[in-house]
Amino acid sequence: MENINVDKEGYLRNLDDWTESAAQNLAAGEGISLTPAHWEVINLLRKFHLRYQISPASRALINYMKKELGAEKGRSVYIMKLFGGSAAKTAAKIAGLPKPDNCI
Repeated sequence: MENINVDKEGYLRNLDDWTESAAQNLAAGEGISLTPAHWEVINLLRKFHLRYQISPASRALINYMKKELGAEKGRSVYIMKLFGGSAAKTAAKIAGLPKPDNCI
């Protein structure tokens, strides 16, 4: 397991430290085994962050997923099934992004 420098909440201190291996380690820390469906969301989050320079909160993430992945995947139930109850926070953490602003 590689040494990942994270803050007290488990988010990367340096976003440039993110790798797929780091994502797998961060996911394991959350009790998640990454599947292709997880990677689809992770890559979408990284695309969103690259474009807007923020991590989306739940509502923005779901709307973005609906636009990019279709109505079936653009639902809160879908992302919660993948990442748990605090899906936007957990997905952002695994994607190596900052904690979304509107999430406590």
